[in-house]
Amino acid sequence: MFEWPRNPINASNAALGGLFAIFLGSASGAGAADALVAERPLQCVGAKGVVYLTIDTGHMEPAETMAAILKKYDVKATFFLANEKTKRGDTSLDPSWTAFWKARAVEGHAFGSHTWRHWYFRGDVGAAKVSYRRWGAKSGETLGQQQVCSEIRQSEDAFKAMTGRGFDHIWRAPGGKLTPNTTRFAEACGYKHVSWSPAGLSGDELSSEHFPSDKLIAVQLKNIKDGDILLWHLGIWSRQEPLYPRLDELITGLKAKGFCFAKITDHPNWKKS
Repeated sequence: MFEWPRNPINASNAALGGLFAIFLGSASGAGAADALVAERPLQCVGAKGVVYLTIDTGHMEPAETMAAILKKYDVKATFFLANEKTKRGDTSLDPSWTAFWKARAVEGHAFGSHTWRHWYFRGDVGAAKVSYRRWGAKSGETLGQQQVCSEIRQSEDAFKAMTGRGFDHIWRAPGGKLTPNTTRFAEACGYKHVSWSPAGLSGDELSSEHFPSDKLIAVQLKNIKDGDILLWHLGIWSRQEPLYPRLDELITGLKAKGFCFAKITDHPNWKKS
């Protein structure tokens, strides 16, 4: 059975701590998530290493720019989609985004759910329910298996209505936050969770004052290794100096080191899961 990397750095405080460790040179291997290194995707045979670029939705301002960078270097990514508020006043899975998502589907990227509302799974409630809350809220909703599946599947339904294709049976919990019930519920309705590798955390959610973009890119180019899953976003509200223009630099830097980019669904073991 293929196992995805498990519950790495979860949310901002933990991410800050993890990146402090990377800046100090101590987090490139210790405690790292399991990497997808058992086999190479066919298109990456002969490469020094393979990495899996994943991109979660956000405020969407850089969406077209990031898509152009991927197309420029013929990089196929794996997108995780939630219906998030955008800077242009709609939401990322509103029909107004049909042309954008259709183009990405035609380009051959992979797609998974990031839930519909982008709330957080905060803990199990007995054996059959889970607490689901907006970020920062002290209370929220209690969901059963059917409701968790609906929360994950609603994004797929919206995407399919726009593009004619569904997701690839994968999902990512907001903040990477999972509970045993949540994982079990999602798997029961056909979704395998995909996390990310500590060295692959881009840092685009972090303070640009404390984590300037040039240093974040330098750290990634130094520490990313064979099999790592990388995490970026289509826009982050809190960061003042956006990181996304440096995606070009990361891609060229990793390619210069002999890395090949692949989708999560390209991994040979994916077919066996």
